[in-house]
Amino acid sequence: MRRTLLLALLLSGAAASAQAQDLLIRGGPIYTGADTAPTAEVVQVRDGRIVYVGGAAGAPSADGLEVVDLKGAALFPGFTDGHAHLDGIGWRELTLNLEGSASVAEAMARLTAWAEDHPEGPIVGRGWIETHWPEGRFLTRQDLDAAAPGRVVLLGRADGHAMVASSPALAAAGITADTAAPPGGEILKDGNGHPTGMLVDAAEQLVGGLMPQADPEALREAYRAGFRVEAEYGWTGLHFMSAPWRDVPMMEAMAEAGEAPIRVYNSITPDGAAELIAGGPRSVADGRIITRAIKYYADGALGSRGAALFEPYADRPDTTGLMQITEQEIVPLYQAALKGGIQVATHAIGDRGNASVAEWYQQALAGVAPSERPNGADVRWRIEHAQILRPADYHWFVDLPIIASMQPSHAIGDLHFAPARLGDDRLDGAYAWHSLADLGGVVIGGSDAPVERGAPLIEFYAAVARRDLQGFQGPDWRPQEAVDRQTALKMFTLWPAYASFREDELGTIEVGKRADFTAFSVDLMTAPEADIPKGRAVLTVVDGVVVHRAE
Repeated sequence: MRRTLLLALLLSGAAASAQAQDLLIRGGPIYTGADTAPTAEVVQVRDGRIVYVGGAAGAPSADGLEVVDLKGAALFPGFTDGHAHLDGIGWRELTLNLEGSASVAEAMARLTAWAEDHPEGPIVGRGWIETHWPEGRFLTRQDLDAAAPGRVVLLGRADGHAMVASSPALAAAGITADTAAPPGGEILKDGNGHPTGMLVDAAEQLVGGLMPQADPEALREAYRAGFRVEAEYGWTGLHFMSAPWRDVPMMEAMAEAGEAPIRVYNSITPDGAAELIAGGPRSVADGRIITRAIKYYADGALGSRGAALFEPYADRPDTTGLMQITEQEIVPLYQAALKGGIQVATHAIGDRGNASVAEWYQQALAGVAPSERPNGADVRWRIEHAQILRPADYHWFVDLPIIASMQPSHAIGDLHFAPARLGDDRLDGAYAWHSLADLGGVVIGGSDAPVERGAPLIEFYAAVARRDLQGFQGPDWRPQEAVDRQTALKMFTLWPAYASFREDELGTIEVGKRADFTAFSVDLMTAPEADIPKGRAVLTVVDGVVVHRAE
């Protein structure tokens, strides 16, 4: 009877709103993530909490428990994506997806097909990246105009830090040869001084009014799609970076209505900072949606040469990247967050961007005594990406300390172009997961989806193999920065729990903690590295409710 009820809930999409199931999970290797007892044979769950972890022989009575047979799959604490964009993941499902485009020609063929299938309204898409293209260049407005004549087209580069706009889109936004780029942005121009269509970092805001997010029902559908995809991948939680402040009430309403199958920890856009600080951290639906952090930007991205470097780019010596904010602007904002008990997360990719943020954090912390902070000394501030560091700056992550929120898949994608951007010497501090963890720092793993695909098995593989999905590593791609599997497991379980102030109830499979689990068809702790990304999530459990099961 209980199995019939559970299957009915799954089929109706109402699992997230169901009462927690009482479960007995067995039939495969169970990795608890706990140092004292790292493996188990069975787990028992009652009322959404773990009541037993251990051997089958010593288990208490299983009366009334729904049996979940892993059938050889490996069970882990619930995997959490430590840095992703839930709205973008959903929009990727609903708009033109240019991931995997092998050339300008292929990307434009996809655009033409989309335009024919969607003859009305603006065309919005994302996912193209030129680093492998035989044409070896960014897209231009002329490309878009030829593929979708007369249409407003906005196509975001995969990293989310640049966008190409069609001529009609530029005209609708009032962008001309005389338009000045906003601070922290760049409008690329051709040899005659006319916009090419490429808008970098802050310049993307100039076409923001043309995007579809203004439609409330479309927006909610995008969030539904994002939740669905993440649960199917095996994520039980997600740290939502740059969560639009205006969307927080809608997410909270979705959680209360049972439409949020996984946990969300919001780090909001700065436009909501004053209101969040005044009101304090927010939590609804028994912690399903928590909002207690603000996301700021220090610089741009490496691929579009917006990451701020101390020395010029090796492949474009006329630039050192783009800073998005100044010390005078940001330190008072950091201090206000400290006084309000709100966590801070700052995007920094380049070595200059990271060093600047560390120094600004130090200034802010020195200016507000622990007695003036609701969290005292336990602020758990983060740098999002921490991608290119000078080794001399590693100490900040332990001394202040700073949580390094990093995305392993960036390294296995960027290995194809980062050496050209940076030169060999700067690779010593690039994607330095092992170095930071070895020093005692907390390194949380994320995907940055939809910048990357967002699959936990790709992220885990990237962390332990430091090779692309074809097994390529390239010459001296600092293989010593790969981490061991136990560290990788912490990066996606215990350390994200810590970074969201929830290590006492999430992150390991231990008695008393919430029943969040992820099971994969591949055993991450023993399988050959190359087999890891070939697996799939077969079970996702949040608060004792099965929100995804692959039959």
